[in-house]
Amino acid sequence: MSDTRIDFSAPATLRKWPSVNKERVSAALGARPYMIMDGTLDECIERFMSQPESQHHLYEIHTAPQSDLVSAILSADHVVELARLRDFIGK
Repeated sequence: MSDTRIDFSAPATLRKWPSVNKERVSAALGARPYMIMDGTLDECIERFMSQPESQHHLYEIHTAPQSDLVSAILSADHVVELARLRDFIGK
């Protein structure tokens, strides 16, 4: 893992799923996440982390895959872990 690098300056998009009663509207009902912001992976993580924790499950980040650590669509749990890693490595 020491050889694995994450490019936090990679282009990314923060998206939010529509919700009803604080729960995601199902894709089976035609719902799709809408764009909150375009920016870098770092900026999207920052914006995500500034949202209330109770709403994190409504967000995801879309970016280019990077190794095994960064997939094309990052779920809320994955974003939180990347934020911890980023803070740990001093990004």
